[in-house]
Amino acid sequence: MPCSEKRARLLLERGRARVHRVVPMVIRLVDRQVANCKLQPVRVKVDPGSKTTGLALVRDMESTDSVTGEIYRQVAVLNLMELVHRGRQISEALSARSSMRRRRRGNLRYRAPRFLNRSKPQGWLPPSLQHRVDTTMAWVKRLQCWAPVVAISSELVRFDTQALDNPEISGAEYQQGTLQGYEVREYLLEKWGRKCAYCDATEVPLQIEHIHPKARGGTNRVSNLTLACAPCNQRKAAQPLQNFLATEPQRLARITAQAQRPLKDAAAVNATRWALANALKCTGLPLELASGGQTKYNRVRLGLEKTHALDAVCVGHVDAATYGLQPTLAIKCTGRGSYQRTRLDKYGFPRGYLMRTKRVKGFGTGDMVKACVLTGKKVGTYTGRVAVRASGSFNIRTSTELVQGISYKHCQLVQRADGYGYFFHYRA
Repeated sequence: MPCSEKRARLLLERGRARVHRVVPMVIRLVDRQVANCKLQPVRVKVDPGSKTTGLALVRDMESTDSVTGEIYRQVAVLNLMELVHRGRQISEALSARSSMRRRRRGNLRYRAPRFLNRSKPQGWLPPSLQHRVDTTMAWVKRLQCWAPVVAISSELVRFDTQALDNPEISGAEYQQGTLQGYEVREYLLEKWGRKCAYCDATEVPLQIEHIHPKARGGTNRVSNLTLACAPCNQRKAAQPLQNFLATEPQRLARITAQAQRPLKDAAAVNATRWALANALKCTGLPLELASGGQTKYNRVRLGLEKTHALDAVCVGHVDAATYGLQPTLAIKCTGRGSYQRTRLDKYGFPRGYLMRTKRVKGFGTGDMVKACVLTGKKVGTYTGRVAVRASGSFNIRTSTELVQGISYKHCQLVQRADGYGYFFHYRA
């Protein structure tokens, strides 16, 4: 059962627990059995995203109103995490490998073409998208092993890109409901950085504004929409964007370029939404699916700031939330290294050779180490991920900097590499 830092420290000092994992910090009790313990219900909340997925471990506290019989759900936040995906790196690596392979096979004209093995099974996702589902499920299963998880809540968001590209689509499903157009607003908030496009004002009510005014023939498609504060929206009125920003050519160019940004992130969320939901159902735990509108409604009502981890706290039915100033653990997907034995030149042919051994002096790239340097130009204590060299002079990536040329003699292993990098984000 998750506990406070003070209680964990006392349990370790008195020999009643032992360290199971350093980051995230997990301890095991050694003086009692699970059958003799009374555990409280813990819920995992997931806020899926294209680049970052928010995870929150909360304790459910439910009460029933004696008059109305309505269930009142309050959650106590235990842990906050943000899982940073590397789908873009996977996509770029596969594209580079494909182009290099095609270049090498350019001279093999005698080779018979392959066209009978191109079919994909039903439900297949590209590796860059499947990675998002797999890493999210990996951490949900880890949390199940470390805490008494009894239920899961996940956001099920869909961006209607067909309606965005074709505003002439009509029907009752597009015109009715209290959340009409809400997903479009959420998309615009992410696209324009939650600030006014004309004056960069933040923490103010933002209105949807047409870049090319509707009075002059503008449409409702997403590429023609932006966000503006009330004063800027009134000052612009039905003016063309070129006239309104005639004295600010740099801002005009930035808004024009930003408006044409593609819908890649929205497409990634749409493609993986049901794959992730079905994978969560396979855990056998009760699954609660909620909309993005409900998440934002809860966040605004509870007065929480906009972060991926706190968005996860607000997923589903939440009447109240209690949390302290615990930091958010940023989990960055880094992979487990490359299988390539050589580097490649611009033509796709081998150039040089890489080390055959993955470990040097007992350390491997990706291990979390603590280096204490007492003399020389790099005096200090550094904790972070290490990148090894055959010479024994390593690089250490901390949360703020990259320190090069640290000897293995100064390094002490904290945790073996597991394909992720860990850093903490602290809130004021």
